[in-house]
Amino acid sequence: MNEKNNSSVGEKLWGGRFSEGLSPVMDIFNRSIMFDKQLWDVDIKGSIAYAKALEKCGLVSEEEKSKILLGLTQVSEEWASNAFEIKGDEDIHSANERRLKEIIGNEIGGKLHVGRSRNDQVATDVRLWLREQSSVLKSLLISFTRICCERAKNEIEILMPGYTHLQRAQAIRWSHWLLSYAWYFHNDGNKLEDIISRMNVCPLGSGALAGNPFNIDRDFLAKELGFSGCTPNSLLAVSDRDFIAEFLFWGALVATHFSKWAEDLLLYSTKEFGFVTIADAFCTGSSLMPQKKNADSLELIRGKSGRLVGNCMGILVVLKGLPSTFNKDLQEDKEPLFDSYKTLVELLQVACGTLETLKVHKEHCFSSLSPDMFATDVAYYLVRKGVAFRDAHKIAGEVVALAEKEKCTITELTLLQLKSLSNHFEEDISSIWNYESSVQQYQAFGGTARENIITQIQLLEQWISDSETLTTQV
Repeated sequence: MNEKNNSSVGEKLWGGRFSEGLSPVMDIFNRSIMFDKQLWDVDIKGSIAYAKALEKCGLVSEEEKSKILLGLTQVSEEWASNAFEIKGDEDIHSANERRLKEIIGNEIGGKLHVGRSRNDQVATDVRLWLREQSSVLKSLLISFTRICCERAKNEIEILMPGYTHLQRAQAIRWSHWLLSYAWYFHNDGNKLEDIISRMNVCPLGSGALAGNPFNIDRDFLAKELGFSGCTPNSLLAVSDRDFIAEFLFWGALVATHFSKWAEDLLLYSTKEFGFVTIADAFCTGSSLMPQKKNADSLELIRGKSGRLVGNCMGILVVLKGLPSTFNKDLQEDKEPLFDSYKTLVELLQVACGTLETLKVHKEHCFSSLSPDMFATDVAYYLVRKGVAFRDAHKIAGEVVALAEKEKCTITELTLLQLKSLSNHFEEDISSIWNYESSVQQYQAFGGTARENIITQIQLLEQWISDSETLTTQV
């Protein structure tokens, strides 16, 4: 066989039908090794499983399989010790195969790729990588939720204004506000489990697009790699990136939830609100104004949410115009994936630290409650006296208007003044002018009453325990 001695072509996993090497600019443009080298570990795991499957169906001998596995182990050790040398490799797959051949020789090393394409190889690698990394994100979500629960338990006595339309609305417990976000991240944790469950199928053994002609045992491959099953269609297997799109959407949604949380705390930490103080460890200063203390931790959390939304939009734009099966455009799936993962890890770590160290000012939260927030309680009082709610709502509004006219608070109106609006007002109206009583009336499940806060904490702590048990088992 006439082999061309062309070093540029020879470094690639392809080239037999080409008469010249790649243009240097195209070579750089085509490479993905600078970012997909993150897949080195899962790429080797996939190759180890594939070598075993090749021996199982008789394409390599037991001795050849053993040499391949020993070689792959050495490649793995080199990566782990930061000793692996990248020599102009196109991608992680060609880098690992090139090094394997250097260790055990071309004849045996060259057998590893029989029936396998980088198309099914990379689809497998990314699924393995995302499955492994998801446990880190789930663990951080659990940590944040645990901090919410601990603070909610310890600070259950703190009352504060609840807001709608950024206007004071009703009295709530600080713990209720904390737990509202804990439930967001509880839901996000469950959504992540759903995504991983759906993507946990093995594409390996699908070849470039048509399948594998050597009767490779795909069920064996799936079991070796910890997948719950195999992809049912080889065309789908090499082109499906829905799981990446789902993960990137999930990441954007998590970041959006944290952005809302950060925005609340940014407001609460201003001198205009004064509800909380962010620890110095999570703030920075001004290069000009010495008095400034900026909660940059929260501002960056809010800002980086836009980056994660952008990554989600980016993958959708890549996917929307593709014909079926594999196209090189799919190389653009990894950078947003890796970036979103890294950003989420950093964001979650900073969020945990910020929440754990912030100080809540109980007295200032309480002093921000105002008598006009009892207006809804007035309506509820009238309902309990037998007044239809719409009528009660109207009368309560008239109470507010009368107080404004008299230049006093609604709690300062006399019983005579109140009776001028409705004969249903009695001496016991004074019993509702109490913020603790106001929050305690919300006894229905999910409300801000103390008992409900305790129930929420118990439910979330059970979820944390169950999630940690599941993670340990996996």
